[in-house]
This record gives sequence, C-alpha cells and structure tokens, in this order.
Amino acid sequence: MKAEKDPKTGKWLIQYRYSDWQGNRKKSTKRGFNTKREAEEWLRNFLVTQQADFNMLFEDFLKIYYADMETRLREHTMRTKKYIIDLKVLPYFGKLKMNEIKAPDIRKWQNELMGQGYAQTYLKTINNQVAALLNYAVKYYDLPSNPCRKAGSMGKSNADEMNFWTQDEFSKFIDSVMNKHQSYMAFMILYWTGIRLGELLALTVGDVNFEKRAISITKSYQRISGRDIITEPKTPKSKRVITIPQFLVIDLQDYIGSMYRVQNEDRLFPITKYYLEHEMKRGIQESGVKRIRLHDLRHSHSSMLIEMGFSPLEIANRLGHEKIETTLNTYSHLYPNKQEKLADRLNAEYQEGLK
Repeated sequence: MKAEKDPKTGKWLIQYRYSDWQGNRKKSTKRGFNTKREAEEWLRNFLVTQQADFNMLFEDFLKIYYADMETRLREHTMRTKKYIIDLKVLPYFGKLKMNEIKAPDIRKWQNELMGQGYAQTYLKTINNQVAALLNYAVKYYDLPSNPCRKAGSMGKSNADEMNFWTQDEFSKFIDSVMNKHQSYMAFMILYWTGIRLGELLALTVGDVNFEKRAISITKSYQRISGRDIITEPKTPKSKRVITIPQFLVIDLQDYIGSMYRVQNEDRLFPITKYYLEHEMKRGIQESGVKRIRLHDLRHSHSSMLIEMGFSPLEIANRLGHEKIETTLNTYSHLYPNKQEKLADRLNAEYQEGLK
C-alpha cells in the first residue's frame, strides 16, 4: 500500500487492501490527490474507519461517527453537532482511548463545564451529544457500556423560566413594526400560529389556502454558508396543516396582493433569521416590551393556547411535536394554575348544587 503518480493525470493515487464490514478482503484504488502526503493521510483515516476497536482514541472514533451521521442528519443539525463536540468534548476526551473512558471521567468533565456558568439547557445539550455518541458506539461497535449512564446527566431539558409575551405585550410590539409590511406579517404569523422560524421562512404562496383558512407546513428553510437550503421539516409530524383565524387570512391576502408578479412557488418571506432578529430588536426598543427571542414567539403562542383551555394533544398537533410528552415537558410549568381554576370551577358547581 503505497502512493504513486498516476501517469494519465499527473496526480497521486494510492492502492490499498482492507476488510469490509462482512470480513471480506477487498482491493481498491483512490485517485486524484495533489500530493503524496495527502494520499497517505487519506489512507490512514480510511483504515481507522474500517477498523473500529476500542483501543482507538476518542478523536479517531469521532471520525467514524461523523462520517455515518453526515449521511443521516440535516446539514444544519450536523453542523451544530460538530460545533458542540469539537468545542466542548473533543479537547477533553480526544486523546483518551474509547475503552478507558469511565464514569468518573464523565463526571469530572461535567463538573468542569458546570463551573463555567453555562445555562442549564446548554449543559444538557452538550451532555446529550456525548451520550448519543457513546450510545452509537455501544449499539453499532459493541462498546461494552455507555459510561454516561452510570455518571448521570447534567443540566436541565427546560429552563426554569420561559420567556413569552402576553397578547397585550405582543400588541404593543406589533404596533411598532407595522411600518414594514414584511416584518409585520412575519411576526403576526409566528405569534398567531406558533410555527417554527425555519417553517415560516420556507413558506411559499402556494402553501396558503384562503378558502380553507389554512397554511400547509411541508418544508423548512436554513441559511448555511451563504446558501439558501430548503429541507424536510424537523420531524414527520412537523408536516401539518394549520388553520388560521380570519383576521390573519385578511392580512395575508393583503400582503400577497402587494407582492409583485408573485408565483405559487415564490417564498412569502425571502429574508433571513438575521433580518428578523434585527427587526425584533427594533420593535422591542420602540415598544418597551421585555426582550425575548424569536423562538419565544412559539412559546408565546403555546402559552396563549394553554390559557384558552386547549388540551396538550391539541397543542402538540398544532406545534408539530412528534410526541405529546414534548409538549408536556416543555410547558408543564404553565399548567399548575389551570389545576387551580379547575378546582375553583368544581367548587362553584358544588356550591350551586347546594342552593
């Protein structure tokens, strides 16, 4: 197995033998390298991915994990995974052998991160990435056990407090952005439907059905490395049809009517997350309402539905949650006062029966 010049192209190639996943010996050639060193480095990395055993370093197994995940995850999701692992995990575990990583090592790493003042939800996200990687090693490469299970987790899935706007706060905010029709319409849809930002930015004219007062959610938008990317929605249940109130139908008819020579496949909002964040900041400054994130408009919609008395199942379907547990886990802290109101109603019924 050595690198040599390809006489036809002048570039480097390398011939090599390896065992496939069934144990069969194979011979192959890889061409197109600019230098001999590049060819030899490619071969080293390739052989590492073919010979996963747990005497290998964490940083080497990570290459196998990334290569597999890149074919299965959306580009944005994969970029986020790499960013978190490369920044918060790899520097700590990279030079350790996979079979040497034990529960005490995990807890020591957790303690180090917990002392850096990160938000509880961020700590949970980082821990989940490590647990997922080690679960992958257990499931597909026979790592005896996942040390994260014994070590326990860190952080919390949900923040102790959730920021959202009441209808009164949103009314003050929306008045301050009415001078820009596009911004006004985008924020109206986010607040009154609860759809995700990526779902909003992927909406096309053809997704709106005025007769049925409905918006079809079939795709998601992301801006990655300067490119506009349209993908499948976050989960299968994210594909849904959302019925909208009549006032939103009227606003949308007016908005689409103002668009120049619009076609069904045209995006309703050919803008970016950065633009809407800037507009949100402007509206907050002008209206004086408390500062929240774009995603918190989704929480604002959910909290409004809870206050109106809709069930978790109804809310989960509208939000496109894959499981009702997601809705309950995210918004459970908003339900206690509903129990009080329920008890008060029962008490009132009882008192009425005594008359």
